Amino acid sequence: MNETYGAAGSSGALAEARKWWKIHVSGAVDQAEVTERRREDSRMSEHYLFMTAMSGGIAILGLLLSSPAVVIGAMLLSPLMGPIMGLGFALAIGDWAWVKANLRTLLLGSAMAVLLCAVLVFVSPIQGITSEIAARTRPNLFDLFVALFSALAGAYAMIRGREGAIVGVAIATALMPPLAVVGFGLATWNWTVFSGALLLFVTNFITIALTAFGMARLYGFRANLSRGQSRVQSVMVVAVLLGLAVPLGFTLQRIAWEANAQRIVRSEIRAQFDPRAKLDTLELDFAAVPVGVDAVVFTPVLRPEVEQALARALADRLGEKVRLDLVQYEVGTNATAAERAQLSAARERDDRAATSRMQALGAKLAVAAGVPESDVLIDEGRRHALVRARALPGAGLATYRALETRIAASEPEWQIELVPPAMPLSVTIPFEDGKADAAALGLAQWAAQRAARAVVLTGRAPETEAAAAALRESGVEVAVRSQDGPLRAEWAQEQ
Repeated sequence: MNETYGAAGSSGALAEARKWWKIHVSGAVDQAEVTERRREDSRMSEHYLFMTAMSGGIAILGLLLSSPAVVIGAMLLSPLMGPIMGLGFALAIGDWAWVKANLRTLLLGSAMAVLLCAVLVFVSPIQGITSEIAARTRPNLFDLFVALFSALAGAYAMIRGREGAIVGVAIATALMPPLAVVGFGLATWNWTVFSGALLLFVTNFITIALTAFGMARLYGFRANLSRGQSRVQSVMVVAVLLGLAVPLGFTLQRIAWEANAQRIVRSEIRAQFDPRAKLDTLELDFAAVPVGVDAVVFTPVLRPEVEQALARALADRLGEKVRLDLVQYEVGTNATAAERAQLSAARERDDRAATSRMQALGAKLAVAAGVPESDVLIDEGRRHALVRARALPGAGLATYRALETRIAASEPEWQIELVPPAMPLSVTIPFEDGKADAAALGLAQWAAQRAARAVVLTGRAPETEAAAAALRESGVEVAVRSQDGPLRAEWAQEQ
């Protein structure tokens, strides 16, 4: 009997709470007025398109300059919140024509912002990935919760007529900066940036719209649906949110693992060295396979043998294969901050000098090849520079080889390749004392390697075979034709 009384009491209290909510909370809301305001804010207009374009332009400039203040200014201008919130209210009241209008408005504004940002990035001399851009390429579960709580605040402010809070919501959800990063990824053909930023925008957009839908339903905005249809609608909303939460949760888990991995790497490196040793720099590349670890240690005692053991220890603790690049600098036993600073400054000077030399090399190759510096391909890591030359008046293959040789002599640490323009190969190779002329044979070999073409040698049999053997040893594809006369080298396709 007590249980029956308790159940009845609970049901009565719940009924009273519902009645109070309906009369004093949702009943105090002018649904017609709120709905009309939402329609006005989400309508396609000249103001909406202009402000979206301006917001996108400011956002991409702030991202390229890595200026949080400029990015926040773009968030404040962005009118994208209007159609997204309108979409949530349209779903709540079952106005499908309004749903389509909101989606069309949002899609057009978003596409315009992305294309404008892509054009600005394409013509910009600054196209590096700044910290502001990188921060919007890897969404996680926390981003979903930020959008959720911001949308709750925004929907409440709209329903209760306190829309001044929307400014804070616009900043928190940051709808425009992810779209600007999508434009950056499109302009630079960076799929990682493009897809990561697009996922962040979609996460914010869907979470805000569905949260607005839930808040509108909570405050009594109703569609002409049966109870079963309403239940299906609610289940679909929850399913979409869970569908977003699962991959974002895995991303958050990976971020947490990476943060822990950095702590593990630091502790393992320090454990391998003298307590007086200092870990100067540590860079981890989690996107590489295996995981890349680059570290610089100042130590009073060098330990050349430690790298392999440390790599195995890191692989065991991280559970993934590790590629370790460990640089050790020997310092005094009383290594001071000044001493470390001196070494760091020396490295910085070396880096600046290397960059200056690389730029000078690019300029020299560009002048020699008759092309702009942007056409020179330089691989700093492999110390390899390549340029395809334009046809220069009066220049033959020997001229281009001499230019390459001269530049290579000034940069002995670099592999220089100056690829000549398409031209005929017609090299006479003299023979003296049974040996081919080294300069002539070398020119034929160089031309074949740079042009990646096969060569035909025409001449007396002993000479053609000897020259062909020398060329084949250098990787050149050679055919021979025996006939009387001097030995000549020509392109195989011309035979």
